[in-house]
Amino acid sequence: LRLARLRKFGARSEKLPFQGELFDEAELEVSLEAVEKELAEAEAEPKKPRKRRNKADGFDENLPRIQVRLTLDEAEKAGANKTFFSKVKEELDIVPAQARVIEYWQEKAVFEQEDGTQQVACAARPVHPLGKCLASVQLLAWILVAKYADALPLYRLEGILKRHGGQISRTTMANWIIRLDDVFKPLINLLREQQLDGDYLQADETRLQVLKESGKSAQSDKWMWVIRGGPPDRPAVLFEYDPS
Repeated sequence: LRLARLRKFGARSEKLPFQGELFDEAELEVSLEAVEKELAEAEAEPKKPRKRRNKADGFDENLPRIQVRLTLDEAEKAGANKTFFSKVKEELDIVPAQARVIEYWQEKAVFEQEDGTQQVACAARPVHPLGKCLASVQLLAWILVAKYADALPLYRLEGILKRHGGQISRTTMANWIIRLDDVFKPLINLLREQQLDGDYLQADETRLQVLKESGKSAQSDKWMWVIRGGPPDRPAVLFEYDPS
């Protein structure tokens, strides 16, 4: 009876009414900070001075560091017994993405044979996971991370690359991702074996609508499964598409 009521009166979508507020994260953080300051001023008991840096902010100790020396001119330090430097500030910096073209020039040697013919020896070319491909290995990794870790769709990646001078269509990037399926098969098999080493598996399904799938209408149900398992200290997460 409960299942019948859910099917009849329950929500038809997993979308929640407050999902739109997730895009207001910046404004929300500023509002919360203002409210916290008002509450701190309203409290009667004195508190320790709050640190200016948020506890959630911080820099990895392994990040490379660049020192900027702020020096005095000769007139400002004239007559001083000594000078010294002290660190007064730290800033997190980032180098924006840069597009470049890698040209491979292959050295070739020509050998004269006794019969009058010539034989050419060529330097070995580096192995590429997709063979003849316009993208470097670094670009392929950047596309995968941007799409699956940062949730950037391919049309946005197409625009980003275009701004940097690279004319790569979303269709071409989609074909690269599909071809990489065979490249990652050994890694996926190892992750699946690691999942089976755990005591249990966790799974969740999401209904999808896939257009132009052979043998199925656009209205038929397809599913995306996310499966998590493995040892507690080394969990593995895999996604699997189920067209049935």
